[in-house]
Amino acid sequence: MTALTPPEGLLVPPGHGRTVRTPAQHVTFKVTGTHSRAASSFEVVVPPGFDVGAHVHTRSEELFYVLEGELDVLAFEPLVRTRDNWQRWQSGSGNRVVRATPGTVIVVPPGCPHAFANPTGAPAKMFFQASPPPDHERYFDELLRILDAGGPPDVAAIEELRSRYDIEQLTPLRHA
Repeated sequence: MTALTPPEGLLVPPGHGRTVRTPAQHVTFKVTGTHSRAASSFEVVVPPGFDVGAHVHTRSEELFYVLEGELDVLAFEPLVRTRDNWQRWQSGSGNRVVRATPGTVIVVPPGCPHAFANPTGAPAKMFFQASPPPDHERYFDELLRILDAGGPPDVAAIEELRSRYDIEQLTPLRHA
């Protein structure tokens, strides 16, 4: 680009973007660090039975917008961080896990424990944004390769991956 060349935006039509598919998730990259200094954006299909597990980031901020289906979501510091079931957590102010339906927005600042799971019998779809880019792009690529290996998730490999990408896992990731 020269001083005379005006900048151009990015337009990603419906159904476009690089998609990574595994039995656990389908992630379509919509906006990457190549096109934005602010955030990476993804469309994520969450199958029945998938639970990302409660986790926390020290640097990343995330935004989730439910497009289709229903998800159980958490975005608060619980009174007690138990390792077994984040769905039972409660905050000091009385917040509990909620069932998010289409149109629900969840914003997660750095340091805030969060999770989502699809307890229903139908897939859910959400728009997901992570800032700053491109860490979540790389993380998704590597995580989906691990999950695509078949069988139960390789817990040690996921733990090592998450530690490299500013993710402290508080409860286990699960998928049906």
